Amino acid sequence: MRAARALWRAARALWRALAAHVAGLAGAVHQTWRRSLQVRVVTITLVASSLLVGGFAYLIADKITSILLENTETDVLGRLRNGSEYASKQFSLYSQPQEAQLQDTIDGTVNYLAGGDPAQTNGVVVAITADNFTGTIQPRTSPDVQVRPLIGSELRATVAAGNVAHQVRTGTLGGERTKYLVYGSPVPTRFGQVELYYLVPLARQDATAADARATVVATGAALVLLLGLLAALVTRLVVTPVRVAARTAQRLSAGLLDQRMVVNGEDDLALLAASFNQMATNLQRQILRLEEMSRLQRRFTSDVSHELRTPLTTVRMAADLIFAERDEFDPAVARSAELLQAELDRFEELLTDLLEISRFDAGFAVLDSEPTDLVPVVHRVAERLGGLAERVGVALELDLPDTPVIAEVDPRRVERVLRNLVGNGVEHGEAKPVRITLGMDQNAVAITVRDHGVGLKPGEEKLVFNRFWRADPSRARQTGGTGLGLSISLEDARLHGGWLEAWGAPGQGAQFRLTLPARSGDRLTTSPLRLVPADAALPFGGPRDGGLLAIGPGSGAGTLAIGPAEGADRAEVTS
Repeated sequence: MRAARALWRAARALWRALAAHVAGLAGAVHQTWRRSLQVRVVTITLVASSLLVGGFAYLIADKITSILLENTETDVLGRLRNGSEYASKQFSLYSQPQEAQLQDTIDGTVNYLAGGDPAQTNGVVVAITADNFTGTIQPRTSPDVQVRPLIGSELRATVAAGNVAHQVRTGTLGGERTKYLVYGSPVPTRFGQVELYYLVPLARQDATAADARATVVATGAALVLLLGLLAALVTRLVVTPVRVAARTAQRLSAGLLDQRMVVNGEDDLALLAASFNQMATNLQRQILRLEEMSRLQRRFTSDVSHELRTPLTTVRMAADLIFAERDEFDPAVARSAELLQAELDRFEELLTDLLEISRFDAGFAVLDSEPTDLVPVVHRVAERLGGLAERVGVALELDLPDTPVIAEVDPRRVERVLRNLVGNGVEHGEAKPVRITLGMDQNAVAITVRDHGVGLKPGEEKLVFNRFWRADPSRARQTGGTGLGLSISLEDARLHGGWLEAWGAPGQGAQFRLTLPARSGDRLTTSPLRLVPADAALPFGGPRDGGLLAIGPGSGAGTLAIGPAEGADRAEVTS
């Protein structure tokens, strides 16, 4: 019993290994089929040509066999008629089947019709039978073999009825098993009717047909292989320039703008290569022009920002002096001093943001990561914006863990991101609470800022991170922002290797989520917190029914966030 179980386990393991090997081969073949145009073209050509050539080979072989059989039938039929006439003349001398010389005449006639060689066993067999005179006339065969098994009952009945008939039978006549063409004809005599049979071996015809089939098959196989080689050659001539173009395009997309294709000849492929090179040249020229314009624009922004520092400092000193003495002025001038002070503060923030944006654009932004507890960071942001929130009637709610949340981040940049997100929530909160939630897992930390204001219309979650974008241009700013806060926040998140995403729905408010890797340099795959809030009314029925598709900038051009209504995580696909 144990031996049987061990054998069964071994057989099952062998079967699993074989199945895994077959599955691996099938997967490799499928992958090759999908990736190689040349393999597909050659395979389709081989299959189609094999079916076509196989059909023609079958028709030709069948036609050759039919012609050989028809020629043999014609020859045997002619010999049968002549033999029947000869036998009829020989038997016309006898009026009774009992006459003494009749049997000898039958023997001589059979030998004559067989070619005069009674010992022949591999050629034509001639037989005369007289079923109506059993016991009186003995059947004779030349050569002397037993032909009764090869003459079917239906053939005998047809010939006995006075008709010429034939059939193809397979049997053994004194040697190996052979296929015979059996022809029978009645021979009328004065004393009644006897039957004359010719049994012609078809071995030579079968051999000829087999040789013809083999020749046709060999020719067809050679033709199929030739077509396959021709298809492979033609496909290679077409696919090779396409592959070269694909590799060149990949190098161009990688930034190697000087890559070009080699132009050979003047055919269509050469025209394709020349057109591709011309396109690459135009793209290179355009990209270089745009890069130069972008460089000049960044330099202009940076230079202007720096140059404005000096007059701004002077204006700031004068404004501070006027603002400090505003109580001695009349109310109109005092109010002007206050407005001047507020606008100078906003102008200074705008210059600071422009300088920060220029550093991001130039690639000079540096991340100073260090292990940081994010709980105090969230508290500092809430305390700093508490006065503004109280002034506009918005309550800040904190949902923070009791234990420290440590991550390797740049605390200055993270705090700036949170200030922008919370300030944005306070400004658009419509006097409703703004909730700040902090969560973490083994690989990432996440902070969400949820407001219950006007929300975002479909598609606006892609635009909120654009520079100077506003959902409602006529809406007055409560915080006096510059319009660059969310753009800078997005760049700070990217600098950390993290995501900054937005969700919103009209009348349901909005939620922003910042996700950062717990260890600097790690790659994010999931977020500890959901992008879509649990209290959101999803379009498929309700907050706990179905799922929602939300799109936000993430770590690249866009982040596809698919979140179920209930569940710890959701799929993240970043680009």
